[in-house]
This record gives sequence, C-alpha cells and structure tokens, in this order.
Amino acid sequence: MTMGEIGDPVQLKDEGNKHFQAGEIDKAIESYTKAIKACKDKKTLAVIYRNRSACFLKKENYNNAASDATKAIDVDAADIKALYRRCQALEKLGKLDMAFKDVQRCATIEPKNKTFLETLRRLGAEIQQKLKTSFSTDSRVQNMFDILFSEESDKEKREKAANNLIVLARDDAGAERIFQENGVPLLVQLIDTGNPEMILAAIRTLSGMCTGHRARATAIIHMVGISKLCSIMAVDNEEIALATANLFQCVNDSLAGGDKRNYGKEEALVLDTSRDLKDILLALLEMIASKKVSGHGRDQALNLLTRNVPRKDKKDTDNSKCLFTIDHGLKKILKVCGQVPELPDQLQLTENTQLIASVLLNKLYDDLRCDPERDNFRDVCNEYIKGKFDPHDMDKNIHAINTLSGLLQGPFDVGNALAGHQGVMEMMVALCGSEREVDQLVAVEALIHSSTKTSKASFFISNGVTLLKDMYKKTKNEKIKIRALVGLCKLGSAGGDDYSMRQFAEGSTEKLAKQCRKWLCNPTLDVRTRKWAIEGLAYLTNDADVKDDFVEDEAAMKAMFELAQSKDKTILYAVACTLVNCTNSYDKKDILPEMVQLAKFSKQHVPEQHPKDKKDFIERRVKRLLKGGVTSAIAVMVKADNSILTDQTKEMLSRVFLALSNDIKDRGTIVAHGGGKALIPLALEGTANGKIKASHALAKIAAVSKPEIAFPGERIYEVVRPLVSLLNTERDGMENFEALLGLTNLAALNDKLRVKILKEKALPEIENYMFEEHDQIRQAATECMCNLVCCKDVQDRYLQDGNDKLKLLILLCSEDDEQLQRAAAGALAMLTAAQKKLAVKMTKVTGQWLEILQRLCIHENPEIQHRGLVTVFNMLDADEELAKKLIESELLEILTYVAKLEDNPKKQDAINAARACLSRAMDHGLVKPFSK
Repeated sequence: MTMGEIGDPVQLKDEGNKHFQAGEIDKAIESYTKAIKACKDKKTLAVIYRNRSACFLKKENYNNAASDATKAIDVDAADIKALYRRCQALEKLGKLDMAFKDVQRCATIEPKNKTFLETLRRLGAEIQQKLKTSFSTDSRVQNMFDILFSEESDKEKREKAANNLIVLARDDAGAERIFQENGVPLLVQLIDTGNPEMILAAIRTLSGMCTGHRARATAIIHMVGISKLCSIMAVDNEEIALATANLFQCVNDSLAGGDKRNYGKEEALVLDTSRDLKDILLALLEMIASKKVSGHGRDQALNLLTRNVPRKDKKDTDNSKCLFTIDHGLKKILKVCGQVPELPDQLQLTENTQLIASVLLNKLYDDLRCDPERDNFRDVCNEYIKGKFDPHDMDKNIHAINTLSGLLQGPFDVGNALAGHQGVMEMMVALCGSEREVDQLVAVEALIHSSTKTSKASFFISNGVTLLKDMYKKTKNEKIKIRALVGLCKLGSAGGDDYSMRQFAEGSTEKLAKQCRKWLCNPTLDVRTRKWAIEGLAYLTNDADVKDDFVEDEAAMKAMFELAQSKDKTILYAVACTLVNCTNSYDKKDILPEMVQLAKFSKQHVPEQHPKDKKDFIERRVKRLLKGGVTSAIAVMVKADNSILTDQTKEMLSRVFLALSNDIKDRGTIVAHGGGKALIPLALEGTANGKIKASHALAKIAAVSKPEIAFPGERIYEVVRPLVSLLNTERDGMENFEALLGLTNLAALNDKLRVKILKEKALPEIENYMFEEHDQIRQAATECMCNLVCCKDVQDRYLQDGNDKLKLLILLCSEDDEQLQRAAAGALAMLTAAQKKLAVKMTKVTGQWLEILQRLCIHENPEIQHRGLVTVFNMLDADEELAKKLIESELLEILTYVAKLEDNPKKQDAINAARACLSRAMDHGLVKPFSK
C-alpha cells in the first residue's frame, strides 16, 4: 500500500472539516462518507463518525446523528464530544431518559463544564414534568384501556400501555386506582378479546392487584370467577398458563394470610376466605383429570397443588388440606400417572406432567401424620390399580402398570408394596412378552422404576433381571433395548464407587456405557429414548473408567448438556447424578488404615478406591466438563420449576458447582457462563446440605471476582445471606475464610450492600473472627471490618463503653502480618475520621496506643504508613489537649522527618499526610513553620 493511499482518509476528513466550517454541510457529509469507506484505523474512523454526527445534527437528521455518535462511542466510551452530540440527537428524538444518561456521563468526565451542567438540570426537570403528566392525572388508567381497546393503536403503543398497566398494578396506590376506576370488568373484556398478548397483560395486572391485599383478591375472584380463571389456565399456551398460575398463587397467598392489614371485625366476617380457598382447591383438582385442559394447564394445576397443599412446617399439626385433597383428588392424580401418550383418547400432557404428578403424590404421602392415614392412601392406590386390571383389555392393564410407575417415582414404599401384590408381576411378564411395542415399553419402565432402591427392591431383583436380560438380547427395537439396558445398569451400580464391589465382569460396564453414549448421540432417536441413555450413565458413572471415558467423549457430553436444556425436564435428576459422579462430589467415607487391617483380619469386606478416582483424575474431568459447557447447562437446569427441580436435585447441582469452582483459575469461566447467577437460588432454597455447598461455591466466586460482574443488578444483594450463613462455628475454616473474603469484596462496593450485611446480623460473627487464632481468618475478618466501618451502626458499636473492640483494632496494628496491619490501620483511620470521640477514646483503651501509632508512622510499607499518619491527623483534629500530647511525644520528630522528604510517587500519600499533620499542629499553635 502506498503512502498516498494511507493518507486518503485523513485528507478526506480534513476536506470535510473545511466544508463544515464554511457551512457547506452536504459537501462535508460527502467527504466524511468517502473517508469512512477508505479508513482502516479505528481511532481515526471514530473521529470521522463524530464529525459526521455534527453534520447530521445541523441537517436535523437526528437518527443518523445518534447512530454516528454511537459508532464513535463504541471505540472510545469517554469521547465527550460524541456523547454530547448523541445527547442532543436523543433529546430531539424525545428519548429524554437516554439523553440524560449521556449528559450525565459528560458531566462526570468534565464536572465544571457549565453547558453540561445546565443541560443536565434542564433534562432532569423535563423528565420530572413528563412523569408528573403521565402519572398524576386520574385519567391515566382510562387512557391505557382506551389504547388497548382501540383498533387504530399500533402494536408498540398497545404493548407500552399493557406494560404501564402491569407496572401500575404492582404499586398499591396504582392497583387501588385501577380497581376504583372499573378496571376489573375492563380487564375481563381484555381477556375476552382472545388476543394472547392482551390476555397476558390482563392476567399480570390482576396478579399485581391481588398481591398482599385480601379484600381486592376476594373481590377479583368473585368478579372474574374461579371457573373462568381455570379455563384461561387450561389453554394450550405455556406463558398464559404460567401467568394464570401466578395469579392463583397471588390470590392464595393474600387469602391465606399474605395480607398484614388490620381489618375491622365486620369486614373480617365478610372476608371469610376459607370458602374461597376450598373452591379454588376443588377447581384445581377438577382440572387435573379434565380432557379440556392442555398439558401446560395441567402442569400448572399440579404445581399449585404441590406448592400449597402440604404443610410448610411439619410442626403444624393441621394437615386437613392434604386429607381433603386425597379424598377428592388422589384418583385423579393417579389417572394422570397412568396415561400412556401412545394410546388414543388420552389426556393432554407435556414431557413433564407425569413426573410433576409423581412429585405431588410423594409430597401428599409425606404430609400424612399417622398409620391409618397412610393405610388409607395405600388402599385408594391399590383399589385404583386393581380396578384397572382386565384380562380382555390390554390398554387398561398398561394404564394400571403406568400408574404403578408413577407411584414408584413418587412415594416409593407405596409403589414397592403394590408391586409385590399378587398378579402385578405376572402382568409385567405378560406385557414384556406382548407383541405391541407400547406394552413392552410400559412394562420395562415399570421394572426400571421398581429397582430404584436396590436394597428394598427385593421382589424386582429376584424376578426382573432374567426378564431384562432376555429382552435386551432378543429385541431388535432400540427403544426397548435401551430401557432394558438401563434396568441392568441400575442393578450393576449397586456397589457405588467401591472398586471391589463391581457387579459386572471386567470391561462389560464400559461396554454398556459405550452403548449408552452411542444412543445418546443418535439424533434419529426420540428425546424420551435418549433420556434413558442418560439414566443408564447416571448409574454406570459410579465406575471411574466410565467417568473418564464419558468426559473424553465430547459429542456425548455435549448431547447430554443439550438435552438438559430441552423442554423435557424429567431428565434433570439423571444429568445431576451423572455430573456428581464425574466430579466425585458425593460424600465420601474416610477409610482408616487401622479399620482396613481389622476388616482384613476378620475377613470382612474392605472398600477399595479405583485408581481413576484419585485427585488428579478428578481435576482433569472437571476441566473437561467446564470446556464442554457444563456451567451453561446447569444455569438452564436451575431455572426449572421447583416441582421438577426437587431439593435433592438442587443439592446435587450445588455439589457439582462446588467441585467446578475448586480451582481459582476456573472461576472466571463459571462466571462468564452464568454460574454466579445460577448459584443464588441453589443457596437460598433446598436441603440444608445443598444450601451450604452452594453458599460455599458462591463464596469462592465472590472472593476472587468483581461482584458487580459475577452477580449483576439487584442479584448482588441476594448473595449476602448465603455468605453470612457460612460464618458460624459449625462450618469449617475454609468456608469461614472464603465467606469473609466474599463479604469484604461486597462491602467495598456501596453503602446499600454494607447495610444489607449488617441487617443479616453478620457483624458479631465478623468481630468474633477478628479474635481467631488462625492468621488468615483473622486477617480476612479485619479486612471485612475495614470496609464496614464507614457505616454509622458500626461506628456506634465502637463508641459503646464496656467492650474491647477498639483496643483489639489498635493491638492488631502491631501484628507482624502486613496484610493484617494494613486492614486494622485502615479501619482505625476511617473510624477516627468519622467519629472524633473515637480518636480520644483510643488513648484510654490501651497504654500501648502511642508506641503502636509511632511504629505505623515509620512503617516501611507506604500504605500502612499513610494509614497511620491519617489516624494521627484525625487525632490532632479531634481534640486540642490530645494534639498537644501527640506533638510533645516523639511523633513530632517522625512527622517532621516524613514531611521533609522529597516528593516521591510511591510515598506521596504518606508525605502529604505528614505535611497535613504539621499544618494542623501549626493551626493549634503547637509548632512553628519550617522551610523545606
């Protein structure tokens, strides 16, 4: 390329500048456009775009002006000219909030620029005025409805009106305004339009109006009607079904005590909610077995029952809702479990419906309080299944066996007892021998589910193995073959990860796993069949050879992650099991050498570790999983509904996350793929053990990442509670240490986070760890305190008499550990700056204060020295008597020495602080000026 060619864009840019200055705007645009086409240098290109933006502003072509300015800002986010030009263009386009943000950035970069400050003030006032006119008039609700019902309104206007209505309904005053202005009948009219977007807007607005307000919720239920809401939830639209379920939940919460208002006695009588709650429960039970209800609607009805029928607290003795549900709905739930989608005339289901029904059965059975109640539950199930057996109708028989499968996936003990009843196994054998594929599928799946708990599944072990082996060898149908294989896999994994307890011959486990991986990667098979391949791997990956082979097979690993992110959520448990096995994140029993010797001597079984279950193999597997995209897959899995994502599955995912975040180098990858966000719900809900594991993984990430990037937006405030939960004596030292590091990072960000940490009662725990003997934990606690002392509540604790908090801080400044000294000295400097009384109190809590302070002021570390000198300045500033005492000590010599040092970038903060100290001493008349 010649020099002439390189110079072309610059020359064209200069030409454009001349035209612009001469007022020839069209010619300037032409020159800049040519320059843009010829230019390859990013910085020059940004300048040209910025200049062309000015031309478009002159031509009042505001869209192009904003677009060009944006291209310049993309190269340099602090390009003040481009920012201000975009602000001017956006203002003209009516986008005041965006224009305000741009000029705000300009004013931050150049805080004394009068043009920017004036524009900032003017735009701020305009935005306030616009908000007032939009929201202060009583007509705004009517305006929104007018726009929604108008056929002339364009789509964008209608969407905006719908969103405004939803936002308004979330505010109590707004919700009351909609209610008072005849809003509910209008919302019903919106629903009746049949337009999905309008239905969603209406349902979400009603949800906002019902939240936390029993009177409104009662009125809305009666005005809209429970049956109408059920018919809306029944439509075949996942989003509408979910929104309606949320409305039902809001109503339920408000009627069942979510409203804390104090109603008078008369009003309380009118608002007798028990009847409404009972009617809602009956309507949901009616939906479960209705043919008019879509799969999505059925899922949501089952979810609502799962969430609201069982007791939240087992100490509560009233389980009448559960008994009522069993009396009026158990057979309906069993009917859902028994559906066979391949047969005609079945209920509409999604991939997840039958598992949700099994989870509900399990929750209901767990909620029973005595043997007679459990006997009744079993009797109803037995009567239902027996009633379906019919030697002349195979369809009824497979319905019965599928119902048994549902029970085996729910209350296993009930299903296992029924599987042992006379005629059930014979029926399974008959179905296995049937020529119809659907009969074989149902039977083999029932056999698999009955082997879930091998210790209890004695009936299955004695009868099913031969059956499965025969089916596996004889069938040519891949669907049957894969399911038979999973049954054999389940039995083969009975020894767990004990190398000496392998069920199959050497090498055959790997062969079975290889076949599972092959099926998993076969896109021609349906998702349900491929799901069974993961079920097989969930058991086979107890074997370390299988784990290693699986993570090396990138295609199989990615196929599993893709399925984990599909709509079929019944797969989650098997995926979680496989990942726990591959990362060895299950609980391991420590094998004591003495016990091994004793066991050998007494000829007892001795568990053995597989060579590939050692640390370096596990670490290699973790790296392979991370590279394969495991974090993104888990992030999607965590979003599944709680009825499918059981507490047990959550705990397994938490274990996996903790294993993945073990290596500090991998934590950035986890954050980049959404792992930080995904961990928060796992740390807040689930089993006690699962929450601890997830909280520890969060602490590991928060300790080394920028929290505002790892946990964007409001999520960052949700991280505090899990971290604080690790600050107790029951948790181990590493959990304490990493939680303190994470809290230190959070406390450094803003005052709102610091207040949140205090609200979670973390302060006493952090103070306790400052007394800890372990150096690193004590250091981490002191650093955390250093970031918290700017809170007034923390300062007040240090001001209180009768505690050693301030004394401890002073003594920590004399420790040998520099990091600890730095943190303690920082806390001391900030406390004495904020509270003058603390500067005086310092001299009374320990006789060593002056000696420690002098040592800080001559410290070799400039940061520690600076903090010590700032503390001295605060003390000089606090009290004249104290100032006199300090200047009469050796401190004057130290201050003079440091202040007279030549300017030095490395020590400048300390030198400036010493000079400020002497200046303050001069103000008190304690020292005379000195020449440099």
